[in-house]
Amino acid sequence: MLIASIALVVLIITFGWLVFGRYVLNSTPTWVEQLALLLICYITYLGAAVGIHDNTHLGVTIFRDMMPAKINSFLRLLIDIILAAFGLIMMIASIDLVVFGWSTLLPMLSIPEGVRSLSAALCGGLVFIFAGTRVAFRIACHVHGKTYVERGLI
Repeated sequence: MLIASIALVVLIITFGWLVFGRYVLNSTPTWVEQLALLLICYITYLGAAVGIHDNTHLGVTIFRDMMPAKINSFLRLLIDIILAAFGLIMMIASIDLVVFGWSTLLPMLSIPEGVRSLSAALCGGLVFIFAGTRVAFRIACHVHGKTYVERGLI
């Protein structure tokens, strides 16, 4: 979350520079748009991964929460397994994008295009780790007859 927050501050500062350059200096900095697109990718993907970690990511839980305790626990485990699988697939597919785009430079920034796709690969890896860890803890708690306590819930 710290990296996403810093990226958001940098985004705001660069847009301030864009407005200042365009209307005060009468010389628009053209690199700001490309940097903004790059920063938005990191803010979005890292923020989503943190949402998975903190169990605050957007989800429809009304049907799961209406179920009896055993079914509810099973559904939570199933959801975490699906999330972990999605994160792994996202990471693998995004690594292919990083490799594919590494030889192409982003216009105005002169950095590899793969840097933009790297944010999706990081997100996928983090989602896999966070959801996979929750799966392991849920199974361990079930084996030992203990209740898994959700984080991030009120």
